[in-house]
Amino acid sequence: MDRIGTCERKTKETDISVTINLDGTGNNAISTGVGFFDHMLDGFARHGLFDLTVEAKGDLFVDCHHTVEDTGIVLGQAVLQAVGDKKGIKRYGHMLLPMDETLALCAIDLSGRPYLNFQAEFANDRIGDMDTEMIREFFYAVSYSAMMNIHLKILDGENSHHKAEALFKAFGKALDMATAGEPRLRGAWTTKGSL
Repeated sequence: MDRIGTCERKTKETDISVTINLDGTGNNAISTGVGFFDHMLDGFARHGLFDLTVEAKGDLFVDCHHTVEDTGIVLGQAVLQAVGDKKGIKRYGHMLLPMDETLALCAIDLSGRPYLNFQAEFANDRIGDMDTEMIREFFYAVSYSAMMNIHLKILDGENSHHKAEALFKAFGKALDMATAGEPRLRGAWTTKGSL
């Protein structure tokens, strides 16, 4: 049975709908109004093998902040819904991902305890139509709404586009690992009894 999460968020600033299928093939339809952000979410979905639909309308006449942050909130909620009780999944995931001169690390724990450790610097204030400071804000929103521990680090690199893209792809691959089934396990992988 496919593990699918669908969530929506409507405020005076944004109107966002996200559906994610954790057992997909990377098919996606993404429209946020922020071209570079769409490109990043496409990389996340394709490399995580998630079927992902994102429809976001936001107050882009202000800037991209509300659209990117709120999409992170809704995506995190959809992931949390899709993983359900977390029984029989690996829980932890990691990826060391090279992209040209850049090397990115992502490690996650679907622990039920949100935390973001983000260590990445960008030479540019913007990439396309997205403020680079919003990359951290996106992952912070995902970590808290998905109740997920996320560590993201750029270990080496120069090009801002490569750094951002490596982080999103590494996150997709780490999340795919963490949500993968563990056939030897019946319950949730924890000493506490539940996550």
